Amino acid sequence: MILYHLGVGAGALDAGGGAALHYLYENAGFQVLPSFAIVAPTFHEAAVPSLEIPGCDIDLGSVLHYDQQVEVEGPISRSGEAVLRSRVCDVFDARDASLIVREGQAFADDGRLLWTVRDTIYVRGEDAAAGQSRPRLGGAIPDRPADVTRSFRVLPQQAMLYRLCGDRNPLHVDPAFAAKAGFDKPILHGLCTYGIVLREAVDALFGGDTEVVRSFYARFAGVVLPTETLVVEMWEEGRCAVVQAGIIDAAGGPTRPALANGLIETSGSGR
Repeated sequence: MILYHLGVGAGALDAGGGAALHYLYENAGFQVLPSFAIVAPTFHEAAVPSLEIPGCDIDLGSVLHYDQQVEVEGPISRSGEAVLRSRVCDVFDARDASLIVREGQAFADDGRLLWTVRDTIYVRGEDAAAGQSRPRLGGAIPDRPADVTRSFRVLPQQAMLYRLCGDRNPLHVDPAFAAKAGFDKPILHGLCTYGIVLREAVDALFGGDTEVVRSFYARFAGVVLPTETLVVEMWEEGRCAVVQAGIIDAAGGPTRPALANGLIETSGSGR
């Protein structure tokens, strides 16, 4: 868990020269970001990830990670065992592509639901037979300036740290592989950006208390590169928070989208 927190940017020194030890030190009121649930099942994997969906023959080259959601039933324990049950729960049409929604639920030994994760993959060149469009998810940006804005400079080694959490896709470390995929250099994992944004929001809005968060949804809107600077904008909407993240244009142009439609629901938001 500490490695995961380092992978999503915990440990940067604040203005007073200190770090957020509750992410990094087991004797300092240690807490776990809910997004850890996404990587927990494959945390110790060392192989290149594969995409296996029963009944589907999918070319990995045609797949993009479209969005991600995590819902926790309570604080994630620092230790323990769980049983994970996975399924494909929906398929939607996206013109010349399909959106396949996958779900994983973790259960404790006594049958209690611990957490639910859902992700959507965008598969180019595949048409959904049902022809249904995906309902709009996430938060709508309020018509006012952000209540809180924070920035985070992605470390040169950020992707190399995050890949130790179980995602060994060479796209994030191998320049030759990245070039074949059409990128000038290895790119940051989308789920790393997702974790960074959640951590920044928890620190800014909830005083670092991860136990407040019950769910976090966001859509991946753009590529993030190591050394770039993320700007995270946040709006407090009752017991929810709407968030989005962009990349500062080094040439002085408009911010480039990175994460969109972000919505954080808290323990008092009606779940």
